[in-house]
Amino acid sequence: MFLRTQRLFLRPAWAEDAPELARAIGHEAVVRMLAVVPWPYALADAEASVARERQDGEPRFMITLPGESGRIIGGCGLGRNPQLCAGEFGVGYWIEPGSWGRGYASEMLAALVALAQSLGHRRLVAAHFVDNPASGRVMAKCGFRPTGTVERCHSLGRGAEVEAIEYAIDLAPGARNMPAAMSRAA
Repeated sequence: MFLRTQRLFLRPAWAEDAPELARAIGHEAVVRMLAVVPWPYALADAEASVARERQDGEPRFMITLPGESGRIIGGCGLGRNPQLCAGEFGVGYWIEPGSWGRGYASEMLAALVALAQSLGHRRLVAAHFVDNPASGRVMAKCGFRPTGTVERCHSLGRGAEVEAIEYAIDLAPGARNMPAAMSRAA
């Protein structure tokens, strides 16, 4: 499965992506905000990640910039994380530091929300660690709202428990929390 947005191309990871993936995600500032990524992140971790079998209905993507030889700037996906949001169907993502502040996360998340809706999901959840409010702003911009749940989650990269704030979005047609442009696109 492939997704195209105005500036991004979301595609599956391929074996030859491992070195580029290791470069893109291999920043402590990125890994510490993720639940299931180890620190330090090595080429072997990237190779294992791209080789991991995907679950049906749980697409994962590399976020690339098409005009720059497909350079990987992040990763995202839909699926279940048993550590967060009570294992509900949700979204996860990361962006490499050199691409922060350019609106790529919001653009990518809007595409994932539309994809989840087209796949028939009625609700989508996400969470961010309390010390990553920028991710919460991205979620809010795309229609997610805090559920009021703050949960403790183990961060593999930090090697510690971290509090995470849960968000959700109602994907039913005409839902009130959907940004107008997204609910019209459905």
